[in-house]
Amino acid sequence: MSEEKLASVSDTNSLNSSRDPLKEFPEHHLELKHHTSADIEASGHWYDKKRLGARYSDAMIQVVLLGFVCFMTSGMFNALTGVGAPISDVSTSDNANVALYCTFASIGFFGGTICNVIGVRYSLMFGGTGYAIYAGSLLCYVRVQNSGFVIFAGAFLGVCAAVLWSAQGAILMSYPTEGTKGRAIIVFWVIFNFGAVIGSIISLANSIESQTSTANDSTYIAFIVLMCSGSVIAFFMLPMSKVWKADHTKVIGQKHPNWKEELIALGKLLLKEPRILFMFPMFFASNWFYAYQFNDFNAGRFNLRTRSLNSLLYWLAQMFGALAIGYVLDMPWFKRRTRAKIGWAIVFVSGMVIWGGGLAFEQQFTREDVSSGPNGEPPLLAPIDYKDGKYIGPMFLYIFYGVYDAIYQSFILWTLGAMSNNPKKTALYAGFYKGIQSAGAAVSWRLDAIKKPYLDLFASSWGLSVGGLVLALPIYVLYIKDHTDVEDDDLAEVLDQEIEVVKSQPEHVE
Repeated sequence: MSEEKLASVSDTNSLNSSRDPLKEFPEHHLELKHHTSADIEASGHWYDKKRLGARYSDAMIQVVLLGFVCFMTSGMFNALTGVGAPISDVSTSDNANVALYCTFASIGFFGGTICNVIGVRYSLMFGGTGYAIYAGSLLCYVRVQNSGFVIFAGAFLGVCAAVLWSAQGAILMSYPTEGTKGRAIIVFWVIFNFGAVIGSIISLANSIESQTSTANDSTYIAFIVLMCSGSVIAFFMLPMSKVWKADHTKVIGQKHPNWKEELIALGKLLLKEPRILFMFPMFFASNWFYAYQFNDFNAGRFNLRTRSLNSLLYWLAQMFGALAIGYVLDMPWFKRRTRAKIGWAIVFVSGMVIWGGGLAFEQQFTREDVSSGPNGEPPLLAPIDYKDGKYIGPMFLYIFYGVYDAIYQSFILWTLGAMSNNPKKTALYAGFYKGIQSAGAAVSWRLDAIKKPYLDLFASSWGLSVGGLVLALPIYVLYIKDHTDVEDDDLAEVLDQEIEVVKSQPEHVE
């Protein structure tokens, strides 16, 4: 007798009631329904029709759209901040970043809850608005020196970014199949960082003939227009419930959640899965080094056009870093647990080598050496221009800083995706990630604003990033499995229409 499906869970009450199919049939397990292409196209919806070899409802197509949303919003923001302080008043710029990351950290913990309630599409649309307002505040500052508006815009951007990045995490961790999560990270990270590359090209083109330290109006206007288009692209993304994975299973999304249940789920996640606590130091470290790299290394030592070139190379390097780590994490000839350990070793060794190389350069100057005197005297060390012979070494160092940022953050995302396929849970994971990440960034930007020594910020960046990896090691040794089971992942509690109870093993045929 061949294997036979004994039960199909077809309505919401069947799995949420006191009746437990797995207790009635202990020799069975839960799995997602696999559909055929004909089943999908039979829906009659335009987004399920295959055109040019793909459906609009394919998970990877939606990941591509997500990449373009972040390309236009966070990618352009990264290009602005990557050149160092985007306005002449470094203190206002730093304080705006502190406000940004404080609200980001506060709202970030609840970003997954917000995303689960309003859905990924509206989360991305709302999230994109903050970036355009922030760029507008910079233009306003250039005209009227309104520091308060810049700081307010930074705080509002923190709220928007928390929601946007929670939606991004939920999509990127739950849309791909287990064997394609590294590939999805590659696709997203390359598109996303290409936004920063384009933004850096805009900045470079507008400053190529200038050796000043501030951007002009046309730079900010270009950023505002592009950032606004990010929310427009988000409008055309499909709701989670209409998306199909590469294996023809549906992306599972919770129906009609409410705030009370979501907030309870947030607390339960920490109690039920304390393993996520091992990741918190990595979360904290993952944006800490931006203040040092952007303001102290790049803005501190180079003129504007060279900073724009550095930013271009930094974000371009991120694309190649994501390609490399994504390929390693999806290698088909190794089991997932083995890939996790290989990935950890690569990120650890890279961190030691790259930050070790950065120490030699950092010891060549201090904050006082590159700061103007109290009466406007020129700094002791003149800013480096890309035409100077001494530029080549720090240029390559900054490129490798970009590579490290990409592999560090991509590895975190892949790890969280390996811990769960449940979109509700991954949205909460993403909220923890971005909230704690932003708390670290807020502290880092504040330390820079109060003018802590460059060497202190460098040492803390190195120590936190590598130390976070060491503290997270138990995750890779003990908790990453080769496959995440549906019942272990609480998927049965989310949407039972696409879950079946099937035999664990086929019966032996005589």
